[in-house]
Amino acid sequence: MSTDQITGRTSGRGGAGRALRTALSGVGRLWLFALLVAVWEVAARAAADQFFPPPSQIVRTLYEIWFSGPVDRLFLTEKAVDDFKPSFTNLFTGWAIAAVAGVALGVVIGRFRTLGDVLDPVLQFGRSVPPPTLIPFLLAVLDLGAPMQITTIVFGVIWPVLLNTIDGVRTVDRLQLDTARVFGIGGTLRLRRVILPAAAPKIFAGLRVSLGFALILMVISELVGNSFGIGAHLTTAQQTLQMTEMWAGIVLLGVLGCLFNLVFQLLERRMLAWHGGARQLAS
Repeated sequence: MSTDQITGRTSGRGGAGRALRTALSGVGRLWLFALLVAVWEVAARAAADQFFPPPSQIVRTLYEIWFSGPVDRLFLTEKAVDDFKPSFTNLFTGWAIAAVAGVALGVVIGRFRTLGDVLDPVLQFGRSVPPPTLIPFLLAVLDLGAPMQITTIVFGVIWPVLLNTIDGVRTVDRLQLDTARVFGIGGTLRLRRVILPAAAPKIFAGLRVSLGFALILMVISELVGNSFGIGAHLTTAQQTLQMTEMWAGIVLLGVLGCLFNLVFQLLERRMLAWHGGARQLAS
């Protein structure tokens, strides 16, 4: 047997072992969640209170409302299409606008410290205003609908992106900037090749936090006089005392939040893989 074959088998076994350990670690971290669900199930059945249905009933209702559709529609029901399409459109539109605006403004403010010092009181005041308090004003100006909901999301989620981008740009290693200057790298090229890559970890951290805020604000903006969307479903279920349906919406939002965070983490890990390698090389 050749050395390459032995090495291949060893690396294959090592990869399989790492995958198995990762899977077991993931299962091990879920024990507390499973225990809490089991306790909830037993307690809810013992109490028999309509306001606190058991998890098994909630999951069954969630499936019947949103995921019992035909295969050609990816098991989505008509209600799922009516609820998910406006909610996700507003969520990702608002998040994308906030991401682009936050990064662009953050780079400018971060590069010009004097401008940042002048704008800092305004930024601190803006981030301190709770976005839901603007809904009455936005209703008066924009009326009900997607523009009001998207504006609420943009105002609420731009701050983590903007402030993290400013901090990331300001903390770029001076040695990197001086080296770029020595080699004649300036202007837009220095921004793309030096500043943005160095600030990328903090920018991505702000984007991930803002995505969670966007989900919250999506629901809040749909609670007010809206006919479609997950938030509107929660309001209707609460008003008609359909507590199981209300809890199904709450659980759905929790699952969506975890799913969005997981997908973003995988994307972040792939796009910033070079950063971890560079840190290992430097150390």
